[in-house]
Amino acid sequence: MRPALLNPLFRPVTSLAGIGPKTGAALSRLLDAPEGEEARVVDLLFHLPVALVDRRNQPGVALAPEGAIVTLKVRIDRHQKPPRGNRRVPYRVFAHDDTGEVALTFFHAPEGWVEKLLPVGETRYVSGRMEWFNGRPSMVHPDHVVPEADFASLPLIEPVYPMTAGITKKLMLRAVDDALGSVPALPDWLDGPLRRKHQWPDFADALRIAHHPSTALDFSPESKPLTRLAYDELLASQLALALMRAHQRKSVGRGRKGDGSVSAKVIAALPFQLTGSQRLAVAEINADLAKPERMLRLLQGDVGSGKTVVALLASATVIEAGAQAAIMAPTELLARQHARTVTRLAEAAGIRAAVLTGRERGKERDAIIAGLADGSIDLLIGTHALFQAGVDFADLALVVVDEQHRFGVHQRLALSAKGGATDVLVMTATPIPRTLELTYYGDMDVSRLTEKPAGRRPITTSVVSSTRMEEVVERIRARTTEGAKAYWICPLVEESDVLDVTAAEERFKALKKILGPIVGLVHGKMAPTERDAAMTDFAAGRVQVLVATTVVEVGVDVPDATIIVIEHAERFGLAQLHQLRGRVGRSDLPSTCLLLYKGPLGQVAEERLKIMRETEDGFVIAEKDLELRGGGETLGTRQSGMPGFRLAHPEHQSALMETARDDARLIVETDPDLKSPRGAALRVLLYLFGRDAAIRLIRAG
Repeated sequence: MRPALLNPLFRPVTSLAGIGPKTGAALSRLLDAPEGEEARVVDLLFHLPVALVDRRNQPGVALAPEGAIVTLKVRIDRHQKPPRGNRRVPYRVFAHDDTGEVALTFFHAPEGWVEKLLPVGETRYVSGRMEWFNGRPSMVHPDHVVPEADFASLPLIEPVYPMTAGITKKLMLRAVDDALGSVPALPDWLDGPLRRKHQWPDFADALRIAHHPSTALDFSPESKPLTRLAYDELLASQLALALMRAHQRKSVGRGRKGDGSVSAKVIAALPFQLTGSQRLAVAEINADLAKPERMLRLLQGDVGSGKTVVALLASATVIEAGAQAAIMAPTELLARQHARTVTRLAEAAGIRAAVLTGRERGKERDAIIAGLADGSIDLLIGTHALFQAGVDFADLALVVVDEQHRFGVHQRLALSAKGGATDVLVMTATPIPRTLELTYYGDMDVSRLTEKPAGRRPITTSVVSSTRMEEVVERIRARTTEGAKAYWICPLVEESDVLDVTAAEERFKALKKILGPIVGLVHGKMAPTERDAAMTDFAAGRVQVLVATTVVEVGVDVPDATIIVIEHAERFGLAQLHQLRGRVGRSDLPSTCLLLYKGPLGQVAEERLKIMRETEDGFVIAEKDLELRGGGETLGTRQSGMPGFRLAHPEHQSALMETARDDARLIVETDPDLKSPRGAALRVLLYLFGRDAAIRLIRAG
């Protein structure tokens, strides 16, 4: 149960003064409330200003600079109304101070309203942006107009909020003030010495200052109120992860030790030697599997670093111990790619493997499900279809989840429900900067694959203007006559599969006209059988140029493809460009990546392409991506289950993140059930930031 003292913050925004159903719906959209739910007061309080308007500058009319926001004390002289029936001419009110005359200009303003607002002969304070036309000062639609006696009501420092249609500035400020008035006295969950060291205000005061900054310094991310609020959110996140971790460790595991016989056969069947980091990762995973606690480990590896082989060797260990393993991928394409990589090695090692996606139906599906239930299938590879009702294992010991960020953090807890004491290995092909590793994977142990298998050649990356398209096509023609294979990746049009497919189909027709029947096409809207046929033709060499959307971003392995052209490369993020480039350079043949761009380039796009040209190191690229895009986008906050931050910016506050992680670990070690006075306050913190799932874990033991 949520503590009763938080109830005022969890009531709907429509309970605030002046917020009716229509405005409430607009606010709910603005505040990102879940579909069909209404935003709450706490959501509004965590919607902080993004800029500041300073109205303290009172230079006088003649000294007011062009474009500056100023406040002027003026006497109203005369009104110049527009000609009747001509709405394009503005309504002008002329006023003066000791230094000169100013025109206060209004478009489409009701006559009576302006006369009442600015009566002739009266003194008024007006505040807004100054504009100069032909040497004459003007203020168009002043933001504030107040009588001399009401000067105190004019906000000299004014917060600016992200807004949406249907919400006015005035309404937002009034709603925020009403919400701030309902913040109850909350117990302090911060570590005393830490709070004193940083001289942080209490939570309610920090919120008030954040919404009513009195100086530009209050608005800076380094300010005491804003760092206090950021730390609160980071601590809630890290404490929830630490509690999850403790729960995972506490939940009964089973030690599974293999005799190495199956693993040895897999290694013997490999066409290459394991790298040092692969051997280390396998050793770390085997050590986890042997413990009576449940494993939760993240395996990070750059494109082509050999994660699938590590996953197969981990599976081999539990199979040696008489249990089963499952490898789950986010898409059917990726699941079947894993199956192709794994099947040959599994056969050589005597592992009985099967594939289960939405495509397997009828008798084929029934046979697989029966094999899982009676233990005659050792290893299952597939999509989330593996975890549907009716798919039961005899003894599932290990679940390997590929591309974790596409599944979401919440599913992590449910993954192991198919087995008695299942160990979990999560793999990601997107190297994650240290800060984000702590943010999103703080409950996991981490292994990193930092080398590529021996014999792989570097990829030559060139940045080419799309004005040289004909030259690029001619180069492809020349290389394909020598037997080369090339990917041609079509532009990311926008967040629309349909438009992306249209772009791919048009490029396919244009290239086929020039290069002939050696051009193939693959995209996500194709039927799976068609897509498989296109990929098979490309792998077999019947097709030498494969036009594709970003459907080939992960998991497509055609070792003798040596060229990739990425059209409109300026539209892609760094991580995605790096993933796409990883489709080539998968053998000992020299490979090329051509990044085609359409100028002029913005600064960020130019920086991205420069980084791609300079390095192939996915970890370096991930750090740069974080700098350029920020943490939410790097991992994709749109993916389900990612903990979005509203007050904190982990990519810029890594020191706070480290402190929060250390604090959370200490709390869980010394007060795992949060029963102390500080523990009770921390429960309030977890509810406040929506991390209360962690409290349910404490109760579940």
